[in-house]
Amino acid sequence: MNNKKIKKIIGWLHLWLGIPAGLTIFIVALTGSLLTFRDELEPILFKRDHIVEITLEKRLSVDSLLNNAQVLYPKEKPGRLVLPEKANESVEVRLGKKKNLKVVFLNPYNGKILYHGSYGGRFFPTVIALHRVLLLGETGKIITGISCAICLFLVISGIIIWWPANKKAINQRFKIKWNASGKRLTWDLHAVSGFYLSFFLLVVTLTGLVWSYDWVENALFKIADGKVRKEVEVENLEKEEGILPGIYQAMVTQMNKVYAGSGTITLYFPAKEGQAVTLQKERSADLMVVSDAAYFDSNSGLLLKKLPFDQLSNGSKLRKLNLPIHSGSILGWPTKLLALIVALFTVSLPITGVLIWWRTGKKKKKVKPGSKLFTAA
Repeated sequence: MNNKKIKKIIGWLHLWLGIPAGLTIFIVALTGSLLTFRDELEPILFKRDHIVEITLEKRLSVDSLLNNAQVLYPKEKPGRLVLPEKANESVEVRLGKKKNLKVVFLNPYNGKILYHGSYGGRFFPTVIALHRVLLLGETGKIITGISCAICLFLVISGIIIWWPANKKAINQRFKIKWNASGKRLTWDLHAVSGFYLSFFLLVVTLTGLVWSYDWVENALFKIADGKVRKEVEVENLEKEEGILPGIYQAMVTQMNKVYAGSGTITLYFPAKEGQAVTLQKERSADLMVVSDAAYFDSNSGLLLKKLPFDQLSNGSKLRKLNLPIHSGSILGWPTKLLALIVALFTVSLPITGVLIWWRTGKKKKKVKPGSKLFTAA
């Protein structure tokens, strides 16, 4: 089989896999563009929930804030509590299980409730659910996973289709001919912009596949570490039940001593009895934002284990950086802006792809009896 036939088959697969996956890719890319600057947009769009006035009053303890949130939902177990780095931002507490997850935003200076209600019903969590599972639960996860895998093939096959047959045509493949006919312009917008996006789309799709399939995540660890990762589970030393008063504030104080400097601290409360509380603190390192972890006895508050980012295995580092790489936040504003541009151009690819297919099909229908194409058929 010669190269021309191989390229034709690849083109056929590119078309007929791209059409059914196009709508999902469009939705995922569009929602991805909205999520790129979530951290910057959320305090602006929902200022009443996120921004507080800095006062001279001492901030309330973590335990007091958690108690205020649990008064609203006494039957729900806390899942996480976020202490933002900025002094003028509210504290976030999430309680309950995924299907009925509640969220409370509190003023850290006086404990006032700024917002409480369903976490999934808020704007950005809804966008995330649409991005990851199309608001369809496990079914949506299967669809987005398959579409992500197809997108990976489309990127690779698109480069093969784009590759010119001879050296004379190569210069034309690197630029969009804006004054060309509608058909040529559509092809250029799809193929040329697709070529320039190809490297970034490879990164986005590969990092997306890590969430979609366990075997991809396991392969990442196998390649990086030579073995599949084992979940870090730290158990309490103290077997007695009963949480000491002020225990969570004590954990945060110890966390700040272990990892000096400012940064957002997140407390992850154990889902199972007898497990430790996990604290993570973000910090800047070599232009990147990374997080260091520590584990505390959930009964006594005793520091059980330190796990700084620098001491993680290569596979664990890559896994932790998977989201920053995927979302574009890995190096701050420059990569976020790049991710936004890539996402918006990706939104256009299914549209231009369908236009190319539609115009090609329309042209074939116009072929009259007696023509060479009709005779050959």
